[in-house]
Amino acid sequence: MEAAIFTGLQASGKSTFYKERFFDTHVRVNLDMLRTRNRERLLLQACLQMKQPFVVDNTNPTAADRARYIELARSARFRAVAYYFQPDVQGSRARNDLRTGKARVPIGAIYGTAKRLQPPNWEEGFDAIYDVWVVDGGFRVEERVREPDMSM
Repeated sequence: MEAAIFTGLQASGKSTFYKERFFDTHVRVNLDMLRTRNRERLLLQACLQMKQPFVVDNTNPTAADRARYIELARSARFRAVAYYFQPDVQGSRARNDLRTGKARVPIGAIYGTAKRLQPPNWEEGFDAIYDVWVVDGGFRVEERVREPDMSM
C-alpha cells in the first residue's frame, strides 16, 4: 500500500507523470478536480479504508502541506513516497502557456509556489524520495539515497 505525494510547481508535469506511471494502479487525489478539502478528505479516507494506493497530485510546496498526507498514510500503514518535480520556472511557464481554460494558472501562481517550494526530506517521514526531471518530452526519475545516521 503506497501513498505517493507529489511536490512541484504548477505545470511541472505532475499530472502527466501520474497518467504515465500511476493511472492503472493508484487513485488520483487532486484538489483542482475535487475542489474542496472535504471531498479530498472523503476520497483519502476511502482509499485508506480500502487499502487502495493513491497519488496526491497537488503542488504540496511545504513540509507542512505534505505532513497531513504523511500522517494519514503512516496511521494506515501505507508507505509514504515523495516525488519531487525539480523546479524549472521557465519550463512550467512554457507548459502553462499551452494550457487552456481553467487548466491555465496565473503566472504569479507559479512564481509564488517557487518562492515557497521546500524539497521533501527524510525528516518528514518519507519511506522513499524520488527526484523527477522533465527531459525530452518524458521524465527522468532518480531515487534519493538516504545518508546513514552517523550521530550514534
